[in-house]
Amino acid sequence: MSVLGTLVRWLRDVDLAEDALHDSVVAAWRSWPRDGEPSNPAGWLVRVAHNAAIDWLRREGQRAQREQMAARWNGQPAGVAGADPAHPYAPVRAIGELDEVTIVDDQLRLLFLCCHPALAPDTQVALTLRSIAGLTTTEIAHGFLVPEPTMAQRMVRAKKKIRAAGIPFVLPEPEDLAERRDQVLHTVYLVFNEGYAATAGDEVVRRELCAEAIRLARVIVTLMPTEPEALGLLALLVLQDSRRETRVDDEGDLVLLAEQDRARWDHAQVDEGVALVERALGVRRVGPYQLEAAIAALHATAPSWVATDWAQIAALYGVLMRVAPSP
Repeated sequence: MSVLGTLVRWLRDVDLAEDALHDSVVAAWRSWPRDGEPSNPAGWLVRVAHNAAIDWLRREGQRAQREQMAARWNGQPAGVAGADPAHPYAPVRAIGELDEVTIVDDQLRLLFLCCHPALAPDTQVALTLRSIAGLTTTEIAHGFLVPEPTMAQRMVRAKKKIRAAGIPFVLPEPEDLAERRDQVLHTVYLVFNEGYAATAGDEVVRRELCAEAIRLARVIVTLMPTEPEALGLLALLVLQDSRRETRVDDEGDLVLLAEQDRARWDHAQVDEGVALVERALGVRRVGPYQLEAAIAALHATAPSWVATDWAQIAALYGVLMRVAPSP
């Protein structure tokens, strides 16, 4: 799903970008086994999806208006065919190679688009799970405990609202970041939770979702490197993920923390998480993610269940109750 943000940036339409990406993935499935994987798979997918979107626009209704739109995205005058006779609507202007910086920037834009305050909080999470994490509508509906048609309609309405309101596909200005920060962090937190204790699918732990949430948290930290709650969230996710290999037994059942083999925890992740907690707390602006991460760090660094610093954990929970009271 990493190229979807780039397509949305170009096409300015989430639905069209998703459909075009689907077509490009099908094309890859057909051609890569035969011709070999291209040197830049993401760039290949974006180029094919871009061409597919232009083709679709030119086939559909309101031809004159859509021709102008397609020509503008294609970098050529309206009505002028592309240079490649084998693909008459292939772009004349080279799209260029996608680098990691471009992909990260587009992912951030897509994340903030999905979490725009004009959308309801539940819809923000659902769009993020669909557009960035790649969950199916069925899986998202299961997680929200609603029928699949209800969730499908909810996301259709959200995309129409984005289109009708002209919500820009841009990163917020620095002065607006604080206002948008909390919902974005909460959404990434919920993506991780869906992987950490999956509500859909055959697996209790969905590693790909945990990895995607951690990746998004890292991307947010690159945008806000001194924001303690962003650091705290990344620390929390890394620390929780450090126990991944011991959380499920051979039968697929959850293993309680007290019974896990601590020697098998990912101690490199533990070290990273502890360092992130210290960095976040050093800003001296405490928030709930930092406190949860500090609690997770105490569990992760304890040599055993019995030797855990329960007094310190209880004290941190007391602070957490004051900072962010919840059931």
